[in-house]
Amino acid sequence: MNADHAAAPAEIREVAVVGLGIMGAGIAEVLARSGRAVVVIEANHDFLARGLARLHSSLDKAVARGRLTHAEKALIVARVRAADSIAAGARDADLAIEAVPERLDLKRAIFAELDQACRADTILATNTSSLSVTALAACTRHPDRVAGLHFFNPVPVMKLVEVISTVLTAPGTAQVLGALVRDLGKTPVEAGDRAGFVVNPLLLPYLNHAARLLETGHASREDIDKAATGGFGLPMGPLALLDLIGLDTSLSVLEALRAELGGSRYQPAPLLRRLVEAGLTGRKAGRGFYDYEPARAPAASAGDPSHNVPPAPATVALIGDPALAADLGNVLDAAGISVVRAPGPEASLIVAAAQPGRRVLDAALASGCPADVVGIHLAGRPGAKPELAELIVTDLTAPGAAAAAGALTAELGLDAVTSRDRPGFLAAAMIYPQLNDAVRMVQDGYATPPDIDTAMVLGCGYPRGPLQMLDDVRPAIVRDVLSAMHASTGDPAFAPAPLLAEHAASGTPFRCS
Repeated sequence: MNADHAAAPAEIREVAVVGLGIMGAGIAEVLARSGRAVVVIEANHDFLARGLARLHSSLDKAVARGRLTHAEKALIVARVRAADSIAAGARDADLAIEAVPERLDLKRAIFAELDQACRADTILATNTSSLSVTALAACTRHPDRVAGLHFFNPVPVMKLVEVISTVLTAPGTAQVLGALVRDLGKTPVEAGDRAGFVVNPLLLPYLNHAARLLETGHASREDIDKAATGGFGLPMGPLALLDLIGLDTSLSVLEALRAELGGSRYQPAPLLRRLVEAGLTGRKAGRGFYDYEPARAPAASAGDPSHNVPPAPATVALIGDPALAADLGNVLDAAGISVVRAPGPEASLIVAAAQPGRRVLDAALASGCPADVVGIHLAGRPGAKPELAELIVTDLTAPGAAAAAGALTAELGLDAVTSRDRPGFLAAAMIYPQLNDAVRMVQDGYATPPDIDTAMVLGCGYPRGPLQMLDDVRPAIVRDVLSAMHASTGDPAFAPAPLLAEHAASGTPFRCS
């Protein structure tokens, strides 16, 4: 096989998989399911036994669910054989994939051995999620046949595979691997060799920012997670996702991103680092941002404010942006809440129709009754019925007013989150910087809008990719909120990317479909 031309995936008939941990076992399974011969190479016999047991268990589950027959499972298992050395197992491989732990010295040693053992036309691929593919290619005599092939866990289920080309990778090598990925029933996304590739540089800074919002008292952990799921339809909140990934793993990836890319977005939040130092690494440790040990989980007490919710106010005074106030007024009218357009004795609560790019405090001071003012921003997909209300409390908001606003949103049938009065409030403050990061990827020529969106939908379960989200919200709105965040914090990471400013000025979407 010649990597300089676009080979059919059928030309990859035998694959060597080095390392049989969770990822290696999953990769071996999907390759064997595709009809290919697979050699699993693992020098540690205990690791080999555990890896093969993991592979068999995964296939047994597929049989139990009716997705495989016993005969089909037997055929798949028969395609897998084990070897205890690269020299013995990789010499006939058309493709070799390493899936060993994320240590550059270890991976370099593996690639040096593969380079000696494999044929000159064998493609060598790494499943690394954060290390330099170029550094691994440099260890070989034929760097043009080295690429990244980053699968996602669990491999048999996840449809995304990032195909990474270095400046030395032959075009045919990436084409062969892309064809193979499609033949496995998965979707390839092409990217250059930059730390974290596509998914991690977008996902980890967003998760890290959520940890910062928690440690600075911007919102509670529950409200941070609810704002992401209710405000943007994400499948899991960022703090719960950090616990699932593992705080130690997330910290390691952030440090790799910071080392190459720099900037505050990749600087690990102190709270994240302290939790890791304390051994509170998430679900696998029983505790991270949340407590997963039932005996330690806090129980609600009778004195919990959630058990003493005041009645919803019968009359509300609406202030703030006229267009937003009109939209909010329609929601209140539909629920039978009386609305007046100026503060007065008949209104027991003053609601400022809040814009994420403006302070609620300004409207509260202008009302003459700042202690009675709570900002409300209805969050959700533009054009869809809102399901989440952001309650914005200023430094002057009285506790009674905040409680009344919570009762009001409950009466409206909306989930509510409480946020401090900062630009972006909560949902936009978390998500818009990630949209800006995605624009920078496009601006740098690193990945296309469709590939970025595909990566986040398939790799992270997003209902829409970040650039589609940006188009739905409108680039001008995202630009204005980011500009306010930048002005408020002085953090250059929040400055709108030049390409975002261009699209905002022209009204041009990032996606054509």
